[in-house]
Amino acid sequence: MATAAQTGTKIDLYRELARQLRIDSIRCSTAAGSGHPTSSLSAADLMAVLLAGHLRYDFAHPDDPANDHLIFSKGHASPLVYAVFKAAGAISDDELMTFRKFGSKLEGHPTPVLPWVDVATGSLGQGLPIGVGIALAGKRPLDAPYRVWVLVGDSETAEGSIWEAFDHAGHEGLSNLTAILDVNRLGQRGPTELEWDMGAYAARVRAFGIDPIVIDGHDLAEIDDAYARARSAERPTAVLARTIKGKGVSFLENKEGWHGKALDPDQAKEAIAELGGETRSRTFPVTKPERWEPRPLQRTGSVSLKSYSESVATRKAYGEALAALGAARKDVVVLDAEVSNSTHAEDFKKTAADRFFEMYIAEQQMIAAAVGMQVVGLVPFASTFAAFFTRGYDFIRMAAVSRADIRLAGSHAGVSIGEDGPSQMGLEDLAMMRAVHGSTVLYPCDGNQTARLVAQMADRKGITYLRTTREKTPVIYGPTEEFPIGWCKVVRGTEKDRVTIVAAGITLHEALKAYDVLGSQDIAVRVIDLYTVKPVDADALADAAKVTGGRFVVVEDHWPEGGLGDAVLAALAEKGIREIRYRHLAVRKMPGSGKPAELLDDAGLSTVHIVRAVKGLL
Repeated sequence: MATAAQTGTKIDLYRELARQLRIDSIRCSTAAGSGHPTSSLSAADLMAVLLAGHLRYDFAHPDDPANDHLIFSKGHASPLVYAVFKAAGAISDDELMTFRKFGSKLEGHPTPVLPWVDVATGSLGQGLPIGVGIALAGKRPLDAPYRVWVLVGDSETAEGSIWEAFDHAGHEGLSNLTAILDVNRLGQRGPTELEWDMGAYAARVRAFGIDPIVIDGHDLAEIDDAYARARSAERPTAVLARTIKGKGVSFLENKEGWHGKALDPDQAKEAIAELGGETRSRTFPVTKPERWEPRPLQRTGSVSLKSYSESVATRKAYGEALAALGAARKDVVVLDAEVSNSTHAEDFKKTAADRFFEMYIAEQQMIAAAVGMQVVGLVPFASTFAAFFTRGYDFIRMAAVSRADIRLAGSHAGVSIGEDGPSQMGLEDLAMMRAVHGSTVLYPCDGNQTARLVAQMADRKGITYLRTTREKTPVIYGPTEEFPIGWCKVVRGTEKDRVTIVAAGITLHEALKAYDVLGSQDIAVRVIDLYTVKPVDADALADAAKVTGGRFVVVEDHWPEGGLGDAVLAALAEKGIREIRYRHLAVRKMPGSGKPAELLDDAGLSTVHIVRAVKGLL
């Protein structure tokens, strides 16, 4: 047990660190002329005690697998983030003062351009769900000793994704996760929903299976005790800290109108004087984690992909390819949003149940967990209906900012799903995924192509999206055919072709039927399988344009905006192809229910419509 003198020395250390964090938060945001100093001041005591007393982290080796993980879900408190890094000796004072300057790695909201930042935050409601993913990985496949600490703002608790995270943390019993709620009462434009109703916060988190610890967020001894309790807890913990926005500066404390506003130099001088004046740049010791050797996750053999000779749904081939990957690679994990019997992610669960994560109907949490798992070296695949990825699009967008490597699979795409109707039809997904920075978008047409693409996805950098089909489709390609990402396939073609038909997935089969009809009428056409929608094979399209006189028919089971058609036109334009005669067959009216063939025909995507479009160009 610590003596009173030792305790006093420890509290004095925390107090001095908190003072430096406050002063540096003001200094760097004032130098930048922008930022969120008041949001940083409210959490300075919370971070001081964590950094100097409870975090286990080797800042010289940020890739140490035993390191704790600290996520600022309230990413706008970035002045505090960087003040913490300076206090730990990770950055210099000179670098701190480049905050928000052009070319600086100290961006307005933290991103992983800095090695001590796991993920990008700033879009509120994302840090805690990502922390759940890191904690899940630590609990199950990795069996790791690290703890996940997440600083959450009170304003962002209005986001449903925060409660998805609490729900899943409670359900999984993530005792290695601690959420630190900075309840400073004031949001961007005024009071938050619950203000300082700490009882309401406690009741809410308790209802999700989280142990609440309510404290005064500026009482250093209370904070210290709360973190110690959290470290030894058997359930996930939420430290609910009642704080004051702008704490430590009288003209800022609990005052509205200061959110997102930097102090001018005179105000900063006054604030720093009130905090005790300029202080030397002190480096504070941070406890390093104990040495830990993670269990090996190396490949155990080659991937034995299934071969297909009969019709199969590409969603089924996706699941079987996942199972083959899981058997060969211990780093592959699969997440699904309670539709694994439809996406066929359940095939992976049957062979590697310990690496399958049921995320239930919580698409935002599923995507966030995938982002968290790749932070610690796992290879996540996440699947749901293509339409439901729209619900988590901000998480996908932010995953790109995080430079995350995740793989997403959307099933039940297009009108071809049939009777379920438009609420279940992914008709926006290609546009949505193409718009993500650095993304790869794949759309296979048969089982063998699907299997080969899934195998490549495992080692693909960035965000990779695979669009799968509900209906069984005939086999076009043999099991040894190769499908390099970034290429396409000229499935039918000669140097006498007069029109190029571009299709992918379900519409490729309609295009091949149209090829046969047109061939019987002595009309030669080229059929291109655009299985890589992004990055598109511009060279193959340009070659086709030269052969067929710039005549193109693009057929896609998707709204006309942002899908195959736009990808083809953009590629041709970039290649300098100016003379184009073009027909675009896409879904242009709201579909209803019906048989897949009926809906494809009603949308103008069936064989007869493709034949008509080709003849129209001639």
